[in-house]
Amino acid sequence: MTTTTSIAARAPLTNASSQKDTQTALRFITCGSVDDGKSTLIGRLLVDSRAVLQDHLAGVTRGGEADLAQLTDGLQAEREQGITIDVAWRYFSTESRKFIIGDAPGHEQYTRNMVTAASQADAAVVLVDATKLDWQDAGLALLPQTRRHSLLLQLLRVPSVVFAINKLDAVAEPERAYQHIRGALQAFSVGAGLDAAAVVPTSALKGWNVVDLGQQNPGWCGYVGPSLLEILEQLPVTPRETPLPLAFPVQWVEKFSSSSDTRQGRRVFWGRVATGSIAPGTPVQLLPGGQSAVVAQVLDHARAPQVVGAGRSAGVVLDRELDVSRGDWIVAAPTPAIGADDFDDTASRPAWPLQRALTATVAWMDEEPLVAGRVYWALHGHRWVKARVARITERLNIHTLAREASTQLEPGAIGHVELLLQEPIPAAAFAHSRTLGALILVDTASHKTAGAVLLH
Repeated sequence: MTTTTSIAARAPLTNASSQKDTQTALRFITCGSVDDGKSTLIGRLLVDSRAVLQDHLAGVTRGGEADLAQLTDGLQAEREQGITIDVAWRYFSTESRKFIIGDAPGHEQYTRNMVTAASQADAAVVLVDATKLDWQDAGLALLPQTRRHSLLLQLLRVPSVVFAINKLDAVAEPERAYQHIRGALQAFSVGAGLDAAAVVPTSALKGWNVVDLGQQNPGWCGYVGPSLLEILEQLPVTPRETPLPLAFPVQWVEKFSSSSDTRQGRRVFWGRVATGSIAPGTPVQLLPGGQSAVVAQVLDHARAPQVVGAGRSAGVVLDRELDVSRGDWIVAAPTPAIGADDFDDTASRPAWPLQRALTATVAWMDEEPLVAGRVYWALHGHRWVKARVARITERLNIHTLAREASTQLEPGAIGHVELLLQEPIPAAAFAHSRTLGALILVDTASHKTAGAVLLH
């Protein structure tokens, strides 16, 4: 059975211009299987781009050799075990661009941390350890975690994915290994509908093809393309969802402001604009209550009057007092339905309709399998609602990329589910909006994140 487009095919996030933005700081993560060299690669990027202070570098140097992985593995348990547990964010820049880089864990039990990091990323570098594969075989099989992480990146609509085949300095025939592993990655990408930006041979330990191509190894592995850093400098950031109708999740209510910017002591509703833009005079609707209002004033993060677009924080003052709490949404007012009777005041089309019954793809991360009938907390924006798993329809076989009928999802599985919420939410397909189309499921007893849900 072939891969379903509903699980594996990519779709544009918005109708925004396709022009690449390479001036904004690029937020990217490294991911892949355990011990593929993710932390070492980040350490190499930091050191070779001169983003590490000498005293910091000296602190991880033993016997004249620097342990580059310890530049990012900040937790004591990470240093003791030589693994990555939490996501470590680091900042560095080159003459061309600024970067925010995250080191995501490779262990399957920490997949939830990887998903959290990927949901905020503009790009991802998937490391593949050449020494763990049967590189002499042209039809070699990739590691399950490499496939799983790549599929999660594809599901989360991470715009750019780069494969870095690492540790090629440790194999007898690096060029042959690179060609065979690249062929396996390309075949997997075609089957999964994943449009990889590049496949680069690297040695994070030696620094080959990471920052500089290296004068000692010109054309190493038969590769004549740019280095990994040069590729990252040209990748676009995730386009903001400004062309969509307004959606503003209320995070905090400032009840009594002494600021001179707010008139008549009206409350200020703070949050980050999810989609569209908000300006004074904008007619809006409050959800889930349905009340109507007009925006009287908009403040930016510095409390200056401003028009604020998607992805930026704002404070909103309405023209009248309404009962608004954390978790509510301020959205664009309904528009008249096409062809509606001019005398029918009720004929209107909401910008973001409220929904209770949802169909979605879920990446299951709990230790206990997901079964129909279970009830979880669902977090959408800043709103918590109870969600019951009405039905599990299928799961994705990460090895064959085929859909399989299933009644439960094991830890690490990806599948299709139907959810029934206790209260309606302003939902949209994830392919249309990353913010309104995503929610997480949280175990009601342990309060652990159980699954990442992407709406259809």
